[in-house]
Amino acid sequence: MTATTAAPLPAPAWARRAAHAIAWCAVPSGLWRLAMASGVYVGYSDRVLHDVYAIPGWGIAYVVGLSVGCELAALFPLLLVSERWRPARPRALAGLARTASAVLVLVAVWQVVVACTAHSHTYLAPGTVRVVWALAYGPLLAVPFLLTAVSWSYTRRLAGVS
Repeated sequence: MTATTAAPLPAPAWARRAAHAIAWCAVPSGLWRLAMASGVYVGYSDRVLHDVYAIPGWGIAYVVGLSVGCELAALFPLLLVSERWRPARPRALAGLARTASAVLVLVAVWQVVVACTAHSHTYLAPGTVRVVWALAYGPLLAVPFLLTAVSWSYTRRLAGVS
């Protein structure tokens, strides 16, 4: 084989597990949003659902679309550890992965600030529903760091370093 057709190094087991963990981290929040869209009480009053989230109405499509989009985005890291899929531009994919991980770290910090200040205290009812909300959205805080690790692994494998 020539240098241009050589297969990249296989992903280490920890990187494969991290990529799968990212996909699983998005599931609880997606289920929470789907419950909200289907009318299950998730801690918001009917007035807040109607006025803020437009549920019932077009807000249902938005919330379901957001859940589907988030899960599809959470599946992206699986491409970085796949041994069967070969991107047409692997270096561009590595750059995209590094950029996404940096942006997600910033967004995670921003979301923690928002969750601890205005949003959760303004609309969400106190008590058990806040615990459920925190358990549903808590795993998303791991995604930026897991994606950074998977991106780092992909970049190193692309460079031929094990």
